[in-house]
Amino acid sequence: MARYKDARCKLCRREGMKLFLKGERCGTAKCAFERRSYAPGEHGKDSMRRPTGYAIHLREKQKVRRIYGIMERQFRKYFDKAARIKGVTGENLLSLLERRLDNVVFRLGLAPSRSAARQLILHGHFLVNDRAVNVPSFSLRAGDAVRVRDRSRENVIIKDAADKTKSRPIAAWLELDRAALAGKVVSLPTRDAIGLPINEQLIVELYSK
Repeated sequence: MARYKDARCKLCRREGMKLFLKGERCGTAKCAFERRSYAPGEHGKDSMRRPTGYAIHLREKQKVRRIYGIMERQFRKYFDKAARIKGVTGENLLSLLERRLDNVVFRLGLAPSRSAARQLILHGHFLVNDRAVNVPSFSLRAGDAVRVRDRSRENVIIKDAADKTKSRPIAAWLELDRAALAGKVVSLPTRDAIGLPINEQLIVELYSK
């Protein structure tokens, strides 16, 4: 399984915004973006040229890929699937990405970041509808329930994440039972409920060229 192994803070700097790839650390002074908000590389400070139309479209696509931690081939498959679903392609794409199991675990506050959620899922710490699922890309549907396995309730990463996210609001399309370390998908995510600074239409235009 292909995955990004380089420094994640470089991705935030390249996109010119915080992508919160390291969870709580991104909200502290230790965040690399706070110290160096310019693009990485030897000429990062000098990259002041006006971007072309293609570059604007490409950067939006790369930003979404990096937020959800998805490689190019898999992202294209999500787009093709979104294009086949009835409705607005861009909104369908974000809905598919939001319903990934690793994203839902992160949104519920049971992991400090999407990458941490991915690793916890791979190690078998979560159940979906009381069945073990170790596939981070598993797509959830309305009514599906997610919970921490009984033997994993004392996992330090999960407990720490749950404690630190008590004040974080839960997405409107999700329901959380903190005591049980469990959540539920009450409805499919709408564009307004996703709330990320994304212009999905730029991605649609990029792939339509």
